[in-house]
Amino acid sequence: MNLLGKERILQLLDSESSDSLFIDPLLDDTQIGVVTVDLRLGYDFFVSILTRKPSIETSINPDSFNHRAIGSYFQETRRDLGEKFVLYPHQVVLCTTLEYVSLPPNVYTDILSRSSYTRLGMPINTMVQPGFRGCIPLELFNHGNSPIELVVGSRVCQARFFEIQSNVVYVDNTKQRKYFGQVRPTVSSADTDSDMSKLAQIASKPKF
Repeated sequence: MNLLGKERILQLLDSESSDSLFIDPLLDDTQIGVVTVDLRLGYDFFVSILTRKPSIETSINPDSFNHRAIGSYFQETRRDLGEKFVLYPHQVVLCTTLEYVSLPPNVYTDILSRSSYTRLGMPINTMVQPGFRGCIPLELFNHGNSPIELVVGSRVCQARFFEIQSNVVYVDNTKQRKYFGQVRPTVSSADTDSDMSKLAQIASKPKF
């Protein structure tokens, strides 16, 4: 496993093969650093809201009288490039990068907040699997005590790319990928995990 430097990143971006790296739009050449690529905040946001429901259900219980879909705990809003979005303390907001990214089948990426935003109390830390295509999902949370004004299009995070063995296929096309190919924020699909139905069956068995 190798951390890609600027030369290799540029090489993959310029490649026209199926193993190329695609990032668009790159609005500024300086987005590509020595070992990272800066990524910008996208337009769309799903903002967590308070409801009368005491908790978000991650179990499969669609027939329950009080069942409420996970998406109903979020409110959608949109900002244009250059406009501000306010992230309030202890608020969860789902968004994406401005850039559409396509990873080669032997490259994965770690997404980290840029230090300027980590110091404001907004850390980002997620991993994107090999072969991913789409605008990279970001989960924002304000750990600080003051609201943070974010500007759409600003460089809030950075990607580190890792190349793994090229002779091994790391993408399983037979397995459905829940957040693959999406260009807008998507709420959690935790309630659709296969484990949930198995656990429900276990819980429903008589206990002696």
